Amino acid sequence: MTRSEKRAASGLAAIFGLRMLGMFLILPVFALYAEHLPGGDNHTLVGLALGMYGLTQAILMIPFGMASDRIGRKKVIIFGLILFALGSFLAATATDIYWTIAGRALQGAGAVSAAVSAMLADLTREEHRTKAMAMIGSTIGVAFAVSMVAGPALAHVIGVPGIFALTGVLALAAIWVVKVWVPDPASSHFHADAQANPANLIDVLKNSQLVRLDFGIFALHAAQMAMFVVVPVALKDTGLTVEHHWMVYLPVLLGSLVLIVPAIIYGEKRGRMKPVFVSAVALMLLAQVGLALGIGHFWSIVAALFVYFVAFNLLEASLPSLISKLAPVSAKGTAMGVYNTAQALGLFFGGVVGGWLAQHHGFQAVFIFCVVLMAGWLLASLSMQAPPAIKTRMFRVGVMPPDQAALLKMRLVGVAGVVEAVVLGEEGVAMLKVSIKGWDEDGARSVLAGRLPEAA
Repeated sequence: MTRSEKRAASGLAAIFGLRMLGMFLILPVFALYAEHLPGGDNHTLVGLALGMYGLTQAILMIPFGMASDRIGRKKVIIFGLILFALGSFLAATATDIYWTIAGRALQGAGAVSAAVSAMLADLTREEHRTKAMAMIGSTIGVAFAVSMVAGPALAHVIGVPGIFALTGVLALAAIWVVKVWVPDPASSHFHADAQANPANLIDVLKNSQLVRLDFGIFALHAAQMAMFVVVPVALKDTGLTVEHHWMVYLPVLLGSLVLIVPAIIYGEKRGRMKPVFVSAVALMLLAQVGLALGIGHFWSIVAALFVYFVAFNLLEASLPSLISKLAPVSAKGTAMGVYNTAQALGLFFGGVVGGWLAQHHGFQAVFIFCVVLMAGWLLASLSMQAPPAIKTRMFRVGVMPPDQAALLKMRLVGVAGVVEAVVLGEEGVAMLKVSIKGWDEDGARSVLAGRLPEAA
């Protein structure tokens, strides 16, 4: 990657990570803070406050990405960050749960993730785009891990209003990053690998393999949000004060990370991602059963949280890769757009349903709800197609008319190890799905000779 590409990837990853911090930092502490707000003794409203971020994000994510094609990436991203900052400050100054809900809704309205992905595609060459996208994706896991530990510590020092205010200040600082650190793209146009195309939406929604994964990310984050309506309160009820909750989250997170790396390597290298994936869903089901049965006992909660974080981190890391492998190469951006929307809707659904169940049927009912979600996901994953051992390669070929693009596609499909090929003449890009082992890269280069001055 060039220096400019590294600046773009690092800056946009920082912006993406900031938004995740804004969502995750309050997870381990908000339910306890809300008890002191007027209306915060109602778990339904607490769940709504946690999940409202996801609803407005789901509604606006794809439209913001499409708007960035027309009016410019930076304008949309800066506007979204301003909304996010205003929502953070509103939540920080909220005097009751209702204003907190309004603040969370405004935070979610700063739905810039699709615009960020599109801008990254503008600023990186095709052969480095997967690497750059991985930098952004990794910020989600890092933000979640940091938040579980830092949230309780920050709440003890500056309070939850302080966390909201800090998030708002960081969002304003991110505007400086966009304006000064992130380069201006020479041109902005649609990228099939990074953006949703409405023309592909029906085909993506009809793809049963992708729908299984979309349901999975929906269920994963619905359970996450429902859990955190209850878990902080349950830990407090066992006698652990909120400023010491990090002592639970830190070791279970570190322990989970030690286990998931070998699992992912084994699954990818041996072509065994389906068994690894299904096992992780089964572990998630086991964690929810453990919480349902042991929510009143400290060590039962700790053990269940360890299993939960092993499963969560493994699934969160593997799901985007599975989407990429199973989506038609020309509809990858659309598939990821639907996936991200399902994730955001899961946050909203889980918060609302989890809060309502906690209010009307008790804490155990929340985890029974999560058990049902995970059991449904496990049944769906058992019948999923084993993901092929493939990777995506992209090459810049220059803008060309449709007949030349069709001819080039036919020649590329004939190269050994090429599973699928698409040539997008209007974008000047060739996108290939190729076998991880044994694909004829030299043969592909020969086909592309004279068209690919910057090939990987």
